[in-house]
Amino acid sequence: MPSTIAQSINNKVFPDATVAAINEAVQKGHNAFLLYRNFSGVAKANFLEAIADGIEYERSVLLTTAMKETFLAEARLNGEITRTINQIKLFADLLKKGSWVNAIIDEAQPERKPLPKPDIRQMQKPIGVVTVFGASNFPFAFSTAGGDTISALASGCAVVYKAHPAHPQLSEQVAKIIIEAAQKINMPAGIFSMIHAAAIEPALELVQHPLIKAIAFTGSFKAGRSIYDAAAKREEPIPVYAEMGSINPVFILPEILQHRGDEIAKSLAASNLLSTGQFCTNPGIIIANESTDRENFQNVFLASIVNANGETMLTDSILNSYNQHTKKLAASDEVKLLGKGNKMGKQNTAEPCMFSVSADAFISNHELHEEVFGPASLHVTAMNKDDMMKIAASLKGQLTITIWGTENDITEYNELINYLELKAGRIIINGVPTGVEVTHAMMHGGPYPATTDSKFTSVGTTSIYRFTRPVCYQNFDNKFLPQELQNENSLNIVRMINGEYTTNNID
Repeated sequence: MPSTIAQSINNKVFPDATVAAINEAVQKGHNAFLLYRNFSGVAKANFLEAIADGIEYERSVLLTTAMKETFLAEARLNGEITRTINQIKLFADLLKKGSWVNAIIDEAQPERKPLPKPDIRQMQKPIGVVTVFGASNFPFAFSTAGGDTISALASGCAVVYKAHPAHPQLSEQVAKIIIEAAQKINMPAGIFSMIHAAAIEPALELVQHPLIKAIAFTGSFKAGRSIYDAAAKREEPIPVYAEMGSINPVFILPEILQHRGDEIAKSLAASNLLSTGQFCTNPGIIIANESTDRENFQNVFLASIVNANGETMLTDSILNSYNQHTKKLAASDEVKLLGKGNKMGKQNTAEPCMFSVSADAFISNHELHEEVFGPASLHVTAMNKDDMMKIAASLKGQLTITIWGTENDITEYNELINYLELKAGRIIINGVPTGVEVTHAMMHGGPYPATTDSKFTSVGTTSIYRFTRPVCYQNFDNKFLPQELQNENSLNIVRMINGEYTTNNID
């Protein structure tokens, strides 16, 4: 039996779910899925739009709760609510258009010799009940009605959501909106449910439930890996799509450093300090060649750090982890502490920190490659292009890698940029990695240990494919096929027919 840890927010208690409650939620989700999986794209889109409308209607209430629980600024949270609503509407639009199912049709050739060719048709279908683990640093966009939940519901799956203990009351409020939207649109009861679990036992109980078919997680490497390992040990192993953080290296090339060093330093420092550094795309490692231009760059960057005020972090555990990491860096013989921000006498705040290290020390000391979740940066001094290549080779998988360079730099360092494709899911030229745009083309993922499956994203519409699998239909009578695969293209979707993309009917 899992232990019970009661969380208390404003005198309201949120106890950990019991095994019985977990079983009930998953079973109801499975029963709902068996119906919901066959709903039309338009019906599921209407459900999503009702969720978006509910969040907008309750915006002010949700904002007040989020500010109390997370200590994040009103403007930051208000923008995140808007982002959450917009990404829900983006998935609703995807469902209405319908082509996302990747319908493929290869017509029969009964006269083919020496053997006739059968009629074969394929499309994406939902997999079942999905567990979503909410994130601490995005209480809306990566939480209850965030991208994981919405992409799973869009795919046709049911969701059992595990609330993050950093904002349980907000999670309750958003969950209520989703459940009421389901009732309003006549969705099957249980298509979405939520449990609380501050302890590891009920969380693992959920991961190991035989009716759970996939896991989506955003958080620390330690927690993500434990979930991944538990899912792999099941009698039926299931996919775990865990986004576990990144150090997001930034390579600044020589010519652009000479001409735009001050501007780049200010942009990167602002990105590093944004929301107290509590973004998984925070630029934590900054690499540049030894030169007077690099020294000037670091001085401008340092001015932003020492003039920055410490801010309260999301949770005590996140703050403690940040302090432990920065103290460890400061104590290293290889690392130099260049400066700290102003704590302003506040309690429980994270002091911004700027460190420097040589390329050789960074390459040989893998502890320096660990994510420091918060407003800290480590500036790596390379001596030449070869050092940059060696640094790139030493890197583990990343969510993002950024390159700052002129046209001449990009040409001169083309080998480096080409190599970095092996290391990250998103490569940025002359920008900052914070700010993950929600689009069809966005890739928010990367090679391990940034994520557990580099083929998928947790942001953007292609994240829907984490919760589907291809099903092939051979020699079916047309009337028994899913509507998307029938000869008449009544949904007017794009389909691949005999190797060609078209919206045509089949004669």
